[in-house]
Amino acid sequence: MTATKENRTLAILNAAVAGKYGVMAAIAYNIEHLTALVRAAEAKRSPLIIQLFPSTLKQVPLLAHAAAHAVKSATVPLSLHIDHAQNIDHIREIIRTLPVDSVMVDMSHYDEAENLEKTKVLTKECHERGIAVEAESGRIEGGEDGIADTGDLEALFTSPEDVDNFIAADIDILAPSIGNVHGDYGPTGPKEGQLHYGRLEAIDKQVNKRVLIALHGTNNFPAEVMQRCIRSGAVKLNVNKLLLEVGNEVLRKNAAGMPLVKLIDEQIRVIQEETERWMDICGSSGKA
Repeated sequence: MTATKENRTLAILNAAVAGKYGVMAAIAYNIEHLTALVRAAEAKRSPLIIQLFPSTLKQVPLLAHAAAHAVKSATVPLSLHIDHAQNIDHIREIIRTLPVDSVMVDMSHYDEAENLEKTKVLTKECHERGIAVEAESGRIEGGEDGIADTGDLEALFTSPEDVDNFIAADIDILAPSIGNVHGDYGPTGPKEGQLHYGRLEAIDKQVNKRVLIALHGTNNFPAEVMQRCIRSGAVKLNVNKLLLEVGNEVLRKNAAGMPLVKLIDEQIRVIQEETERWMDICGSSGKA
């Protein structure tokens, strides 16, 4: 890993590897989400990675600065990560202008050779600014908000050669494809056999702490699935709907009749509670 040793994201994840627990990397779309996530981290004395999508940077430009302030003022370890950054010009703008700790340089919508080539160039540029880099090896099916949908492209499982190639590109965090998907699995989570835990364990053994492992596609995960992924080597756990859906449900049920201030308070409350619950599940509570 060549990003600066003082990098917040890497410090959080390296501590989690040593402590054998997982750290959630939680998406925020607005200030209510950010507030709930930070309050949960403080309440549970848990490390946390705050994630923003590139689309959110354009919709709510000040949110990145609010998140960066939260990172610097918190009494627990936090970091700011940009998830699924796919536009090369936008990546360069992000690392030049925003106080971020890490970026997912997601070139997975290109073929393998081009993915690797572009990732290597951008990783060097990020590292020059002390910013850690995550990349996706193989291809994870589906799409999320503001992300190129790969649903019409063949899912590609991460191979041992992929792992070696991305390590050679000097990335810090690897997001493997092991049967996980961007999007929903259904109310009971992944089907039996859908997630290849053995492949994840083999990747973890192969990387041998040279890079850290991120798990994407956690919507609808039961607690036991998340915990098994952590035992198999995943340390950065990307979460979106898993935490935020309870807040969406508050909006659906109460938007027409609840006063705005109360509606905001209730969203923050339920998202904070759900985040705290998952911090316990992932083992990060009390680790700050």
